[in-house]
Amino acid sequence: MTKQNPSTIVWLQGLTCNGNSHSFFNYEKLEVFSKNFHILHHPQINTQYSLHDVLESDFSFDFLVIEGALSKNPSILSRFEIPFTKIVDNLEKRARYIICAGSCASFGGIFRLNNPEEITGAVFNGKKQGGYWSEQKKNVINISGCPMHPEWFVQTLFTLRNSSNILLDEYKRPKEIFSYFVHHGCLRNEYFEWKVDCKDFGLKEGCLFYEHGCQGPMTHANCNKILWNKTSSKTRVGSACLGCTEFDFPKHALYETHKNMSLPATPFGISKRAYYSLAGIAKSFKIERLEKRLIDENN
Repeated sequence: MTKQNPSTIVWLQGLTCNGNSHSFFNYEKLEVFSKNFHILHHPQINTQYSLHDVLESDFSFDFLVIEGALSKNPSILSRFEIPFTKIVDNLEKRARYIICAGSCASFGGIFRLNNPEEITGAVFNGKKQGGYWSEQKKNVINISGCPMHPEWFVQTLFTLRNSSNILLDEYKRPKEIFSYFVHHGCLRNEYFEWKVDCKDFGLKEGCLFYEHGCQGPMTHANCNKILWNKTSSKTRVGSACLGCTEFDFPKHALYETHKNMSLPATPFGISKRAYYSLAGIAKSFKIERLEKRLIDENN
């Protein structure tokens, strides 16, 4: 069996807080990663090449990782007095795959909220196709999240390295990761089913969907299946899911449940009539066990 050479990566940052880089740096098996992938350039760590070196070269590489939102306006985004358009145009032609790391690169994120005409994601401007690249590009893969989970990033790279066959959803996200909902695996699901509300943040009891803005039932991600640092998640510590993998993140009222005549939005893929009928029935039951503290220190 022939030993495969490490796949090569060039990491480029647009408008970003660096959060996706820091998330990746927390990957537990960086030693295994480094045996299979070679980062030629990253703006935050010591690498073999500087950005100038890469731009002046003519070599090809396997993955162009783009972190952060993009803009064609040089007054908004440039590097070393080089318009960002020239940098991206130079690099994307030499990459086998383009990986958009995080929600800003995927959809524009927080940066596009105030200026969606100038600041976008790579191939999406929010929900609409036609971001930085107005035409569809087959080799772009979005790994949304604020930040992306390091497992999502590494799993995607290994899949492409080993088979090159990867199924994508309508937003060019890997289906293996983004077919799930944050709701799947949430320890509060029984509270959700019986419409028992969480009284405050940080509590173990109650569902955060009805009063605290939790987006878990309509957010595509497997956070509650693989967990963060293999330990926990937002909902497990009593904080609402903010929907950070979706095209409309961030919403303006992150911790408020939008309601229409006291009724919240329906979970993904469920008709309003059916959901409100079931919710009304469930709410009529009073399950004493679910009204109590899980761990009562007084008893």
